[in-house]
Amino acid sequence: MPVHEDGAQRASSHRSRRLTVLALVATILVSLGALATPSPAAAAGLKVVIIVGPVGSSTNDYRDSAREYASVARAYGARVVEIYTPYATWSRVKELAQGANLLIYLGHGNGYPSPYGAFSKYTRDGFGLNKEVSTSNSNVKYWGEYYIDRDIQLAPNAVVILNRLCYASGNSEWGHANPTKSTAIQRVDNYGAGFLRAGARAVFAHAIESARYTMWALFRSERTMDSIFMAHSDASGERDFYVDSTRTDGKRAHMDPPRSGKYWRSVIGDLSMKASEWRAGAS
Repeated sequence: MPVHEDGAQRASSHRSRRLTVLALVATILVSLGALATPSPAAAAGLKVVIIVGPVGSSTNDYRDSAREYASVARAYGARVVEIYTPYATWSRVKELAQGANLLIYLGHGNGYPSPYGAFSKYTRDGFGLNKEVSTSNSNVKYWGEYYIDRDIQLAPNAVVILNRLCYASGNSEWGHANPTKSTAIQRVDNYGAGFLRAGARAVFAHAIESARYTMWALFRSERTMDSIFMAHSDASGERDFYVDSTRTDGKRAHMDPPRSGKYWRSVIGDLSMKASEWRAGAS
């Protein structure tokens, strides 16, 4: 807290004692925190895979976010694999994503229900990747839940973070009408299904918020997936609700729209799994 110059000399002795007490308290809290939270060494053996698909003029911004996440994961001691457009083809993703403890995807989302016709497991609820390696950041090809389930095997207790996608958290595309609650629920359930079948225990979807807190909590806390979700600085809690999955037996979704119709936050899977269980999946 800043101290104004007026009266500073008069208050110096009181301030000195107060700062001494605060310093002692801070020392105690830091010591307790060191005991309560795992060190970065606890992340040794964890594999983090970060994928950025082509998103046109927004690509550089998405890559910047991904590089920040990569830096965070490395600081915690994890082994990081980065797969960025224009080299984010399905052949590379399915090879390099095997055994990921944490899989983070930033890019276009192609969910269901949407305005674009019937459901297809081959194109919906997966990744929007480069059709081929080129200089373009607009050559999108969608690889749906069928391929996620068939071709990728995540590590035990893996977590997936879907960041800055349309549909994954229940939201609509920007500029489109807000979805109904029923539609938003279906979108979350559908988008999580393929990743859960690929071995994920929990799938977070952050449509607009940063994934940094979720990463911190996974690496350094003892929280459950549900507690991590609601401890985020963007959590509201005013309209949140739970719903049982109809696509994946025994799984549950928690959704937390900050405003009516704005389904920007969700998590689905085993919400009681603890971060320590996730870390225990290290190879």
